[in-house]
Amino acid sequence: MSFKKVKKEFKLVGLKGSGEFVNFGNEVPLLAKQLLSRSNEILNSKETEIALFEPKKNEEHRIGHYYVGLVVSEKLNEVPSGMDYIETVKSYVTTRGNISNLGVLHLNLLNWAEEQDYQRDLDSYIIETYHPMVEGGEEVQIYLPIQA
Repeated sequence: MSFKKVKKEFKLVGLKGSGEFVNFGNEVPLLAKQLLSRSNEILNSKETEIALFEPKKNEEHRIGHYYVGLVVSEKLNEVPSGMDYIETVKSYVTTRGNISNLGVLHLNLLNWAEEQDYQRDLDSYIIETYHPMVEGGEEVQIYLPIQA
């Protein structure tokens, strides 16, 4: 597993959802299916699926919001009904691996960031991009926002 610090820009069009953090594992894929059924409405799509998650700030923080979307190649002036255009440029620590190991990937990335003395940015979205693999399955790239 490799980790690195990057500065990255994301442009996406997506649907917003919210709920309890413990239910994100079920809710996010359902909203992503809704989004994909409307993907033909999104102009300039790169067909890369993306999700943005509000970070859980502490144990009392139970309800959060998230976006599921598609990466777009340029800023859009018009977005489909009910969707939002989001653009963000941040510093992140990142890693990539099989989506079946999502929890371990997050934990290892958090531990590595701490070892490197990076401070998490709890006011910015955690970002995941999803990449189908040739032999089947899917990889996830995780971007944890850090203070620059």
